[in-house]
Amino acid sequence: MAGIYIHIPFCKQACHYCDFYFSTKLDIQNKITRAIASEISLQKNYINEPLETIYFGGGTPSILSLGEIQLILDSIRSTFSVSAKAEITMEANPDDLSQEKLSGLKSLGVNRLSIGIQSFDDAVLQFFNRSHSSNRAIEAMTMARAEGFDNISIDLIYSIPNQFQDAWKNNIEKAIELSPEHISAYSLTIEDKTAFGILQKKGKLTPMDEEASAQQFEMLMEVLEQNGYQHYEISNFCKPGLFSRHNSSYWQQLPYLGVGPSAHSFNGETRQHNIKNNNLYLQSIEAGIVPFEIEHLTEANRLNEYILTSIRTSNGCDIEKISTQFMYDLKEKNKSYLDYLLNNELSVIKNQHLILTKKGKLVADKIAMDLFVDE
Repeated sequence: MAGIYIHIPFCKQACHYCDFYFSTKLDIQNKITRAIASEISLQKNYINEPLETIYFGGGTPSILSLGEIQLILDSIRSTFSVSAKAEITMEANPDDLSQEKLSGLKSLGVNRLSIGIQSFDDAVLQFFNRSHSSNRAIEAMTMARAEGFDNISIDLIYSIPNQFQDAWKNNIEKAIELSPEHISAYSLTIEDKTAFGILQKKGKLTPMDEEASAQQFEMLMEVLEQNGYQHYEISNFCKPGLFSRHNSSYWQQLPYLGVGPSAHSFNGETRQHNIKNNNLYLQSIEAGIVPFEIEHLTEANRLNEYILTSIRTSNGCDIEKISTQFMYDLKEKNKSYLDYLLNNELSVIKNQHLILTKKGKLVADKIAMDLFVDE
């Protein structure tokens, strides 16, 4: 199984929390789109098996015209073998999803939408500097259903300063009313170079305290599971069987190609990181060169990445896989720490998989780092 990720580095405006690579200068959007199509051809030897997933991320990929999306998909299909049942996901802002746009996406083969709703509170959306309203988000979902989309994910953000528990529960309940197949929910992280990061440095923004944030995460787990959603990864919930195949491939360390400025690729042995500069990316692709840096992963790198990603999933960390693939005895090397996790009900071991409990999920990243092996 292999996948391809397309990074579209454009947004209409900058959300105050976002530190992904993007530009609001849209005058070179079409040039970048054509360069991405060219990069796909240049990377034809990176993947040697059928693509099972195609993922448009960003940035805001829904900002592209239907013609630009078709150009990229045509390049993928002419360069690689694409499975007839491939999952093709488009991240989208609600304000980009007109009936015409949705119909066009459907006709191009897009079969999964990931809609960045973030909140159903208009005051919060304004605080985030989002370009849509809560009503527009609901309209987008309604139109997508009318066009026959039956695999829709929505994004939500919690741990918002001054958002109390009742307000967060109201957001969860409104999401459930829309009955998306998938919900991704992320704790607000304030990054240094974002608008929120600048406000925090000036003392004008105080993050939510850890205890209140943990309470919101616990509420999220409880309410979604009560309504039939499976908690299959720390930040991701789905109706039975409707997990994100593309994102799951990351957590399983399967190969994927990333194209576009700032995109990453992974083939099991190395990672590639495309340049984070639209103009330099354009110049390089026009010269027939993919502008990337390569990182050769050590055995310890690969093992630590596996621990970090697998411990976050409902399947947990496969102890036998670590033994056979990495020649590392997780149980023996971490006996006292594993006893601590089990005795404090932070994890269980089931069928040779180390699986976090709800309590353990609150500190998943710390547990993973505690299990890391030295470089």
